[in-house]
Amino acid sequence: MQATTPAPGSGQTDPGFKLPEDKAAPDEALPKTTPDTATHPVEVVPAEPGSLAPATDTSNRDLAIGAAVFVVLLVVYFFVRNAYVHHMVVRRVSPSTAGSAGWLLFVGLAFLSAAAVLAIINASRYLTWAVTGPLVAVGLVALVAALFIGRR
Repeated sequence: MQATTPAPGSGQTDPGFKLPEDKAAPDEALPKTTPDTATHPVEVVPAEPGSLAPATDTSNRDLAIGAAVFVVLLVVYFFVRNAYVHHMVVRRVSPSTAGSAGWLLFVGLAFLSAAAVLAIINASRYLTWAVTGPLVAVGLVALVAALFIGRR
């Protein structure tokens, strides 16, 4: 029995495919039972002491929320900066010195809040000496400089 293709224009049509017939028995290729891992809980083994735990992945949603909180804090710190500059000018500090102290206050608060927001977003990834240390150090130096410059 050999399949022949009809000649063009002969009038015979080939559907190309047929729908499978409905079977009551399951396919032999599919497993008949579920594997053991489908019914038992998955065991999570904690890391050994002294080994570095893998950094967990941060979702885009967490990053977006953290960025929005940081931007809101920057807007608040800008108003705090303006109030601080006005307070310094009222205390008879020159406007340029008060402006410099205000910007240092803004930078200090921004760096400290950046460290805090990153630590809250993903502590295992960002709460390290390499990330948090410089942010906190620059923030504290800027705040101390703002206080000393504002005393003139």
